[in-house]
Amino acid sequence: MGFDKLLADLDGKPVLRHCIEAFQAAEGIESIVVVCPQERWEQLHLEGEKLRRVDGGVTRHDSVNAGLQALDDSVEWVAIHDGARPLVSPADIERCIEAAKEYGAATLAKPATETMMRSDEDGFSTKRVDRDRLWCMETPQVFQLQDIQKAALNARSAGVNCTDEVSALQTIGGRVKFLEPTGSNIKITTPSDLALAKAMLKPA
Repeated sequence: MGFDKLLADLDGKPVLRHCIEAFQAAEGIESIVVVCPQERWEQLHLEGEKLRRVDGGVTRHDSVNAGLQALDDSVEWVAIHDGARPLVSPADIERCIEAAKEYGAATLAKPATETMMRSDEDGFSTKRVDRDRLWCMETPQVFQLQDIQKAALNARSAGVNCTDEVSALQTIGGRVKFLEPTGSNIKITTPSDLALAKAMLKPA
């Protein structure tokens, strides 16, 4: 992006603030740990008793672990969310929590709809990948705290590079229920994603 995308203006608020306010509005959320630098935190201008901040780490995995370590021992369930997904709805957060309580773990995800191809190291097509039952992972991802802490430790010990916590849970044999989001849950990765998110927030 060439700049801090989590502080990018989206309908008058930083991208990250949209995420946090969605969790503040979700009935099942009792406390929120925001993993980010102090400088970013100061620019969010947030209010709320159930909010706290901790520093992240070098990698995403390190940052998630920092957030997990900041939780009280009394916490049973944790919802891990990517701050670059600002359009997540409180209703979908609540759906994930309820599904996790029923099935053990849950995440928002979308079925793959595009034709999927695998390439060689030079970027040339090699074969088609069957998209049947293929899903694109989103967040929030909701787990029992003890389960995801155990999974994160196991993945680290095994040297497994997990790009999300669903992958980490699978290293200890865990299963996660997939739920399609009811609205857009776009991830801000490029300037065009930010423009699309702005258009989605405009009144019809």
